Amino acid sequence: MYIFTLERNSLCLNIVSVLKYKCKIIHLSTYLSYAELNRKPDACSICEEYTTEILDYLKDNKTQAKIIDDLHNTCHQLPAFSEQCFELVDHHVQLFFSKIARMMPAELCEKYHLCESATISSQVHGNSCGFCKDTVAELLVELNDPETKLEIIQKLLKACNNMEKYKKECKRMVFEYGPLILVNAEKYLKKADICTTLHACPSSTIVSQEATVTEETALFSDS
Repeated sequence: MYIFTLERNSLCLNIVSVLKYKCKIIHLSTYLSYAELNRKPDACSICEEYTTEILDYLKDNKTQAKIIDDLHNTCHQLPAFSEQCFELVDHHVQLFFSKIARMMPAELCEKYHLCESATISSQVHGNSCGFCKDTVAELLVELNDPETKLEIIQKLLKACNNMEKYKKECKRMVFEYGPLILVNAEKYLKKADICTTLHACPSSTIVSQEATVTEETALFSDS
């Protein structure tokens, strides 16, 4: 039981690390875009400019190799299911990259209403700190909604159907780890000062990287 707990916590921490790596891209675009929007009236053009940078980064072969390597390293934390994990990663990551290759900046900006100046002007009237806090608050509301959690689990279970002979094991992993990760994600957003960590808000005190890692470890070990 102790070994299983260690494996579970290690898996969660590795997933957090991988997600943090991916979120750096999103944060860079969001922070710079909204800083620019305070100075330039053409919100749509700015959105397309930074979205293009993100898509170009994700289409780069070195970036894709790094993402796959990070996910494979996470699979190593599940010795009993490493083969299934590798198969799941290799299949769905390639689908993800294929979708990225077809994405157009203009379409994404329109989809998320970033080309509607009225919507943007109301959101960015303040600074990036206020926008970040509002975003985190909205995420907490979504994560606290049972229907949202159920929808996420259902999508993961649907993805398991592509695993063929490993479908049952995949669904078992979703039922076992899915709720845990969702609960811990909600706890982490409540406990951690995400906006300060992302430098969207000023920090009154400097928190060391070691302290942050300790906090995350304690968070996941509570479950």
